[in-house]
Amino acid sequence: MTTERRVLVHADRAALAGSVAARFLTKMIDLLDERALVHIVLTGGSVGTQVLAAIAQHPGRDSIDWARVHVWWGDERWVVAQHADRNDRQAREALLDHIAIPEENVHPFAAADEGIDLDQAADRYRDELFDVGGGELPLFAITFLGVGPDGHVASLFPDREGLRESVHPVIAVRDSPKPPSGRLTLTLAAINSSERIWLVLSGADKAAALGLALAGAAVTDVPVGGVLGTKRTVFFIDHEASSEVPESLIATTSYWTGAMDQSDWMTTDN
Repeated sequence: MTTERRVLVHADRAALAGSVAARFLTKMIDLLDERALVHIVLTGGSVGTQVLAAIAQHPGRDSIDWARVHVWWGDERWVVAQHADRNDRQAREALLDHIAIPEENVHPFAAADEGIDLDQAADRYRDELFDVGGGELPLFAITFLGVGPDGHVASLFPDREGLRESVHPVIAVRDSPKPPSGRLTLTLAAINSSERIWLVLSGADKAAALGLALAGAAVTDVPVGGVLGTKRTVFFIDHEASSEVPESLIATTSYWTGAMDQSDWMTTDN
């Protein structure tokens, strides 16, 4: 099966967030017409949170039957439950507190003040994934990811052992180069089980990592280069993040797929 990689460029960060929000709501309507439940994976970071806020502010927000949506996270910082750096807290404030999603459909990682250690927290999230998924991972319809200047995704950093994990869907991270050092994260194997992976990048500091990933850099050096959804992978970027991307891969409404000649462009759904 051919999987597609697209690069969609937007004028600036605000336009980027608004476009991704609109596409997300449109795709969710389609997905909910096709299946009883839809599982999505959220990311943190300033751009990811801005996208969630744009979804909350969109007039089409309430056209989604949120009772049939389950929300997961790609990674989390090992801090206390109400810490401002928690990805789940940021997501709640930006979007989840403003929509009619049942609390039992929201699946945050454990927090550092819940009386368990990192390994137990990783096992708990794995068990929850398998429980909801009926003995396997749920089918992630859309997984959002941010990308760091070093090319990391979720809490999978360059030259770290976690990048090589191929058995466990969730791992504990104790050596994050960004504070806090302790984190929980989905592995690349779990991330790449997603049908659609949407990477949202903004700023000139992300340009080099994106360029290297699209050029085929080693995953151990640039983890984002190892991200590939089962149906398609979309890089939503702003103009500043596009400077290292070959012009042949860039169009505002089109995409390139490695299975095709680069001169062939398509405009199907995402």
